[in-house]
Amino acid sequence: MALLTACSSTSGPATGAAAGTYAGTNQAITHVHGVARDATTGQVVIATHEGAFLRDSGEWVARGPVVDLMGFTIAADGTWLASGHPGINVDLPQPVGLISSTDQGRTWTVESRGGQSDFHALATGRGLVVGFDGALRTTSDRRTWADRAIPAPAHSLGVSPKSGTVLATTEKGLLRSTDGGQNWTTLAPPGLVALVAWADDQTIVGATVEGVIVTSVDGGKSWKAGTTAVPEVSALSASRLPSGQIEILIVSGTSVLVSTDGGSTTTRLS
Repeated sequence: MALLTACSSTSGPATGAAAGTYAGTNQAITHVHGVARDATTGQVVIATHEGAFLRDSGEWVARGPVVDLMGFTIAADGTWLASGHPGINVDLPQPVGLISSTDQGRTWTVESRGGQSDFHALATGRGLVVGFDGALRTTSDRRTWADRAIPAPAHSLGVSPKSGTVLATTEKGLLRSTDGGQNWTTLAPPGLVALVAWADDQTIVGATVEGVIVTSVDGGKSWKAGTTAVPEVSALSASRLPSGQIEILIVSGTSVLVSTDGGSTTTRLS
């Protein structure tokens, strides 16, 4: 898994839990860019080259217009935030900039930077939205953006839900900022982390370039690595369930996997 990659399509038969012909569409899913569990509904959402899909009664159901959702994140209030490119005959700018949906992807509204930004990395927490479109940008109102310096291009971003601490995966390592991206320090997880997410304000989950899931329960001071590598990881998210367990969602090749033991074992989303 390369750390910095462009969007690509998978050729050949589409099979498994994250590719194929989904309920609600006759369009095969070619690539999954993001995955998240919507805390307000409990449903798992995937952001794909062909738009948003959510898991409903054991089926993946297409939502709204076809938008190549390159960046995707869900705010604490259930608002979906995304970026990317509109499909054919979709009335959105190219690129879409920052778009939002308050009806689970049925409709999208351009918040800002329409026609300007395609955020391949996007994250939100504590009212802060952070995106990378070739430059690192932050906003607290989803309309006015500030440019931030970063030591290397960001491949994946995470924002902690309460403190607003920002994480960025880069070729120079996993970077951390406690002031909204103005200053950065480097964390030392085991391996080069390609994807990162906060499960809560202290728990960080990452996937290394080798597909090993790494976790920290103290904000990045110490780390534990899973015992099994997951192949072809293209998307990752983490959350603390009402039961107290840390749930990790992993898109691996054509499957959405779930782990509750730090990535040592995974099961296909059922």
